[in-house]
Amino acid sequence: MNLFIDTNVLLSFYHLTSDDLEELRKLIVLVDKGQIKLILPRQVINEFQRKRENKIAHALKRLRGKNLKLQFPQICKDHPDYIELREQQSKYGKSYSELMKKLSRDIEKHQFKADVITSELFEKATVIEYDEEIMKNSKLRMRLGNPFWEKKSLRDAINWETKLKHNEDESDIHLVTDDKDYYSALDGATFNELLLTEWKEKKKSNIHCYRRLSTFFKEHYPDIKMASENEKELLIKEFAGSDSFISTHVSVGKLSEYLDFTIAQIDEIIEATISNTQIHWIIKDEDVKEFLTSAIEGKEDKLNEESLIVLSEMLKYDDEEEGGAPTSEEDIPY
Repeated sequence: MNLFIDTNVLLSFYHLTSDDLEELRKLIVLVDKGQIKLILPRQVINEFQRKRENKIAHALKRLRGKNLKLQFPQICKDHPDYIELREQQSKYGKSYSELMKKLSRDIEKHQFKADVITSELFEKATVIEYDEEIMKNSKLRMRLGNPFWEKKSLRDAINWETKLKHNEDESDIHLVTDDKDYYSALDGATFNELLLTEWKEKKKSNIHCYRRLSTFFKEHYPDIKMASENEKELLIKEFAGSDSFISTHVSVGKLSEYLDFTIAQIDEIIEATISNTQIHWIIKDEDVKEFLTSAIEGKEDKLNEESLIVLSEMLKYDDEEEGGAPTSEEDIPY
């Protein structure tokens, strides 16, 4: 079985739990035993290495805001609990600083478990170098306006031309990618018709595409279970089905524990926010707004453009001009 994992999926490893990363070792075994041929264009590895630090920095952004810098008014200092609280604050500060030092060391020395897993995958993978022919065909593809036409970068075109050149004829390929350019603009789920037709004509085989690695595992290797990914899917459905302000806040609290979502998952979250009145009525509440803003940050160019515009307008909307959003179900006009 030929398997291609895109850069955005590889980078998501830095947001997986320790248990899920251990499950990924089963994939390494499958590649090592030859049951799966992991095909990685050199372009994917290069891009992964370029974006690794940005991905980690995004994960650490929220942690950097957790340092306790409490300011106490003078009246607190005569209270007996003040001294104990300051001692606890001091201990927290020291532990926080030590943690940040260790994380910085792990970043520099590539010692995160995700670093180890990806390194092992790269070692076992069939790495395909790009050449002058691939570069020429990629540039021609961009000029003709064929996919991938939306991006100035040649990255996707190079990856596609690499797969076309090196995948064996009459041999199916399984793609795991969250890049919207691979999917139909009509539903965002089925594979791009032009690319699929080209592949079938040139390779005499089929393409099987998955937005998440967990979906690929569920279909072909169900013994590999990505627990955190499955939990996120359930929480997103719970969020979309919110039937009260309270349930919305509860769902947001649970989802906020995760630092990263796939493009498809964020699109689902945005669509739920727009269509469910129980969510969009309280979109300006601090926890809801912070969650949505954090989820879409840095991924705006990859999300559904029309839905993102609607969400952006909702977030900018001045409640005071229209009398404000309701604060409870009783305030909703029927």
